[in-house]
Amino acid sequence: MILENLLISFGAEMKHYKTGEIIFREEEIPMHYYQIRKGKIKLNNYTEEGKEFIQNIFSNGHSFGESLLFVEHHYPMNAVAIEDSSVFRMPKSSFLNLIQTNPEISLSIYQCLAERMYHKYIMFYNLSFQNPGSKLKLLLDYLKSYHEDKTPYSFQVPLTRQQLASLTGLCVETVIRTIKQMEKDQIVKIEKRKIYY
Repeated sequence: MILENLLISFGAEMKHYKTGEIIFREEEIPMHYYQIRKGKIKLNNYTEEGKEFIQNIFSNGHSFGESLLFVEHHYPMNAVAIEDSSVFRMPKSSFLNLIQTNPEISLSIYQCLAERMYHKYIMFYNLSFQNPGSKLKLLLDYLKSYHEDKTPYSFQVPLTRQQLASLTGLCVETVIRTIKQMEKDQIVKIEKRKIYY
């Protein structure tokens, strides 16, 4: 999103996180801009019963948590590495200085935040569905919308069945059964445990 040399010139440092390592926790004060160079990060919460709810998953080139640098609120979620990851971390004051002095970056940030809001609207709408197949199809449609090739089975779903469950509020057993039914209905194809949509 922001070129690496520009990040570094504004004081970003590279941080390395192991799988499962927490980058920030719910209720902490946002102090940094984060951009992934390599790896995968999830934003999540846990219900009172301890069930994980994944809000989003980000990978190479994506930033996360930046919207909270514009408001005076604590993080409402956790950020956790779901694979070994290298992440640029820049102090909040440097990030705000960077976007004030680079209007084209500001526009890029606004577009990114608008995309995230769109995703949130889709996911909130998705929660209203009772049918697990409808929930999963809406999520797969959203994920594939960023993929250039729209032909059937051209998109390999980059999420595990557990992650699909956590993103849709379904239990993993329901996701497994529903994906198998979607394969019978020729909505998805499964090859070597990978889902293609």
